[in-house]
Amino acid sequence: MKAGGESDVLLSQGEARLRVARLGAEARGWSVGGVELLWPGDPAIWGETSPILFPVVGWTRDGARVGGRRYDLGLHGFAGRMTFDVERAAADFVRLVARDDAATRAVYPFAFALAVEYRLAGAALEVALETTNCGDSAMPYACGLHPGFNWPFAGAPRAGALVRFAAAERGEVPVIAPGGLFSDQTRPIPLEGGTVLPLDDALFAREALCFLGAASVSLRFEQADGSALEMTLDDFPHIALWSRPNAPFLSIEAWTGFGDPVNFDGDLFEKPSMRILAPGASARHGASYRFLPAGSSR
Repeated sequence: MKAGGESDVLLSQGEARLRVARLGAEARGWSVGGVELLWPGDPAIWGETSPILFPVVGWTRDGARVGGRRYDLGLHGFAGRMTFDVERAAADFVRLVARDDAATRAVYPFAFALAVEYRLAGAALEVALETTNCGDSAMPYACGLHPGFNWPFAGAPRAGALVRFAAAERGEVPVIAPGGLFSDQTRPIPLEGGTVLPLDDALFAREALCFLGAASVSLRFEQADGSALEMTLDDFPHIALWSRPNAPFLSIEAWTGFGDPVNFDGDLFEKPSMRILAPGASARHGASYRFLPAGSSR
């Protein structure tokens, strides 16, 4: 591990390279054998690359409520605005940690530590989030990974890409209402045999595809030339696919929670899919992304 400018950490292992910013503990670049896999970000389209989501995923309706008080907690929380400290590092591994402060307590009144770990393992990138309740009362939280990947990568054509789920998923997804809230309505998606989803821009004209309580713990983002990116999840029950029409990226998201339902006005402890941590307790969630070049064995 070495510094890459004032705020970046650079990891390497074999033919793999990873660049992580201390701001948000966000991975900003990942390549294997010279193939750039992560979307570099473009403010004109989507300025982020792979934000960490904490302490909520998605929108809260008019802020969050805790103990009768309303807090201005916006989209996906605030981890992306925090500067993380490097707690432990090696050539192929880094653990970054951020803790609550006056700014976080103004919108989320809990004491916490959030650790983000990255490890290069050959053609795989392993990511883990570890949340610790540092306070003396229960703490609700949700967390998530929001990486955007180049679509296409490895020189493949854009057309012909697909997502292949490991298990059969429902052929419909929730309709996202104005303000990013989850409605009771669903809409069909062209999921072939429950497992194969051909990708095109029309899919994302009505917001993200959210697979809540997904049956799959792994999926593959396959390119027309046979190259692929395989994602495997550990304790992330929800999967989302998101892009913008004609944008050259696909975000493959892993969530423990999701946005507020329409008309939800309950306490943050009652928000659907929130996890509750006891004082002093920690919880860990992970994902592995593995690059499969064209012609490799699956």
